[in-house]
Amino acid sequence: MLSSILENKGILSKRLLELEVFTFLDAIEFVKSLPYGRTSDRANSDLVLQELNGTCSTKHAVLKKVALEQGFYNVKLLLCLFKMNGSNIPKLTGVLDKYAIAFIPEAHCLLKIDGEFIDVTNETSDYNNLKGDVIDLLEIQPEQIDDFKINYHQEYLKKWLLNSNSKYSFKEFWSIREECIKELSS
Repeated sequence: MLSSILENKGILSKRLLELEVFTFLDAIEFVKSLPYGRTSDRANSDLVLQELNGTCSTKHAVLKKVALEQGFYNVKLLLCLFKMNGSNIPKLTGVLDKYAIAFIPEAHCLLKIDGEFIDVTNETSDYNNLKGDVIDLLEIQPEQIDDFKINYHQEYLKKWLLNSNSKYSFKEFWSIREECIKELSS
């Protein structure tokens, strides 16, 4: 399936063929190589193939949509809640240390294909770096990468902050999280 030639079965498959991406495996590698960054509309994963960048949500959602166009129903889009820290994302050590935070419960998207976890967030992303810090995994659909994902994440954080007796309010903590996302984009 991964090495199957993409057929011109929809707008996303057509765009990949225009970009000289010919198999689903090539599509995975192509999207993984794109820069990390938010598209102009975070709810529209199709923009990854137009703007040639994306986040964990948009990159994985667009691949799930390509899989659906191709009839590859063994490709699952997962929402992963994990403990984002300096060990699994070293680039964030400075931000986390500045606020004396050991980790941030973070919502992350990835794919699961025939039991194998695939992370295309950036060229060095690897689910194995996160799996020991996973809090929850939930299968979602591409249209759930915006409001559903944000609400799920924020509700979890509010409960977690309350239960952990954090010195930070939800608003402060979310702002620190946004600083981490900005750091990942730089």
